Amino acid sequence: MQFDPAILAAVKVSLSEDRDHIVIRSDRGAYSNSESFSFGIEEEYFLADATSLEAAVRTPDELFEAVNWSTGGQTSREFLQAQLEVGTNIHSSVTDAFEELKFLRKEVGKIAAQYGFTIMACGTHPTAEWGESVHSPKMRYTEMMDDLRMLGRRNMLCGMHVHVQLPNPDQRFQIMCDMIPYIPLFIALSTSSPFWHSHETGLKGYRLAAYDELPRTGLPELLCTKQHYHEFVAALVNSGAMPDASYIWWSIRPSMRHPTLELRAPDCCTRVEDAIAIACLYRALVRHLSRNGSPEITPLDRAIAAENKWRAQRYGVECPFASKGGAITVGDFLDRLLSLIHDDAKALHCLGEVARCKAIVENGTSADMQIEAFREFLPAGRSAALAATKSWIARTTLGEDIAACARSGEDSRAASNAG
Repeated sequence: MQFDPAILAAVKVSLSEDRDHIVIRSDRGAYSNSESFSFGIEEEYFLADATSLEAAVRTPDELFEAVNWSTGGQTSREFLQAQLEVGTNIHSSVTDAFEELKFLRKEVGKIAAQYGFTIMACGTHPTAEWGESVHSPKMRYTEMMDDLRMLGRRNMLCGMHVHVQLPNPDQRFQIMCDMIPYIPLFIALSTSSPFWHSHETGLKGYRLAAYDELPRTGLPELLCTKQHYHEFVAALVNSGAMPDASYIWWSIRPSMRHPTLELRAPDCCTRVEDAIAIACLYRALVRHLSRNGSPEITPLDRAIAAENKWRAQRYGVECPFASKGGAITVGDFLDRLLSLIHDDAKALHCLGEVARCKAIVENGTSADMQIEAFREFLPAGRSAALAATKSWIARTTLGEDIAACARSGEDSRAASNAG
């Protein structure tokens, strides 16, 4: 991989477990060049049995220790033991971010294979049973499960989060509000959760329908200043409703740990190219709103966005959005946005990446591909159709070259066991 020298100057490097790859770990002070609108991506994956592709129930600590060492501390457990999260470094270069995200999937897939698992990047696992879920052994998650009860166990959901730094962190609160009308577009482009409990849901993005059962989710409230936002946080913390601002799980929020505005709405994208395209679209829009502002977001605008959020979940890229001027297709909405942010995408050297969003609209999202695989094999029975769907997700998550590497790791494990 080729990395920008400015990035290399801000990271620590080590070798992967097999000593074949350089592992890059962010320096904690790396969010500094705010004029570049530096960004990072977090992805949540399902851990599944490598043979059956059924979602794991319990996963060994040793797996996470190995993969965390191998990636230089860029992986962690998520809320449930069936989940794993990766986070990239902070990047100014889109190419570097893309190469690193591919690297993380490859490295995590290889280590998971050594423990009999594979990773699946999708918003919901097609056949997972939430009733069997077990939360991860971490005090935060134990306390959350005690509060959320059954809703916590139903949280068999994986998303993608994109962090973008602004030149002035205080702008985050206004831009969070300015971003509300666009959130349904990010949902539509990323849909990868059409199945739940082995059933077609009829939605392209069921994940948010389940996630919105939790408190403090959905579109952000119109708290468009730092003062109003912090007064809201203080009210909930002082009332014992939540420990801190990290328990606000809106579709977009100011990060508590980083000077960033964090997009949380997208499903985890099965195709890594889609993940980068959506992240770049968001980054370019943040830059545009930061530099040019936006008309005031009114309660009417938020109400229309709430309707469009549902329509994006239901129809994906085939969704006709509502607007004050009448229905508008996702393709037309995207074209208007691409025209609006053209200069920003050019300045950030990601015109090609944001243009890929048009291909997502034209060719379909992961949800569309999953449904296609399911229906192609449905004449052979539901079990065969679901197996084909899971197989498509697993293969596409890793990519052919990465899958070969993962199989190599699995073969090594088998040979070791045989010895």
